[in-house]
Amino acid sequence: MNFWLIGFGAGLFALAILDGLWLGVIAGGFYKEKLGGLLREKPIWSIAALFYLVHVVGVATFVLPQVSSWSGALLLGGRVTIVDLAWGTVATALTALAAWAVQRHFA
Repeated sequence: MNFWLIGFGAGLFALAILDGLWLGVIAGGFYKEKLGGLLREKPIWSIAALFYLVHVVGVATFVLPQVSSWSGALLLGGRVTIVDLAWGTVATALTALAAWAVQRHFA
């Protein structure tokens, strides 16, 4: 349980720092430029907090029990990320192919 709590806390901290840098410093202007009309004036912080909590609980629940050390957690997390990236690429390609096949009959 202690390993899980430390992992949860570390994951929440890392996600908050990385997402804060991404949204606040690196890509915030890009999102405002490209999605300006779709963005809210003020974020709904309760929904953002819920997203972060669910995301970190998922990682802590599904990755940490599979390992016995922090280096193992990093390696498993890396493998999960690569598999997720590959599956996402395949799923996106299949969706795009299906959309193309359908729309060419209506265009």
